[in-house]
Amino acid sequence: MKKAIWIVVGVIILIAAWFWTSYNSLVTANEGVDGQWAQVETQYQRRFDLIPNLVSSVQGAMEQERDVFSALAEARANYSGARSADEKAAAATQVEGAFGRLLAVMEAYPQLKSIEAVQTLMVQLEGTENRVSVERGRFNDAVRSYNVMIKRLPMNIVAGMYGYFERNYFEVTAGAENAPVVDLTPAS
Repeated sequence: MKKAIWIVVGVIILIAAWFWTSYNSLVTANEGVDGQWAQVETQYQRRFDLIPNLVSSVQGAMEQERDVFSALAEARANYSGARSADEKAAAATQVEGAFGRLLAVMEAYPQLKSIEAVQTLMVQLEGTENRVSVERGRFNDAVRSYNVMIKRLPMNIVAGMYGYFERNYFEVTAGAENAPVVDLTPAS
């Protein structure tokens, strides 16, 4: 009889230990995803801090391109107002589209390439874009690891019990693969 009680107690302790470690693994993986998203946001913030400087540097030479500057300002405002990671990712993609149009317009103005401030800012933005790309990849890797963890048996039971659900990957919006179209004909 005492032996049976000890076996039951041992099994209960093993199950409790498994739940404990499973829960802690979920917390660690979830925080890893959140931490990686914070790295993506850090790079976005760097980009958003550099863009106004670039715009200021080229705005005088490109007075007729106000719609590009307006689109950039609106996209940055949308990012600031976004609450979830998905909303921020969509807003960041909007910034990228507007920024792509700015770069296309700048290509049409060769005199801008000779301005040292523009050159410096472009180099900094190129570096930031590379960092954003790397951090997005790392974020998606963290999401993949987390999603695999919560889908596997028996971890999916613990994940469901404690409200851990699948996280979304960072995905570009439809049409992002297309180059921006810039019309340089004067408005009538």
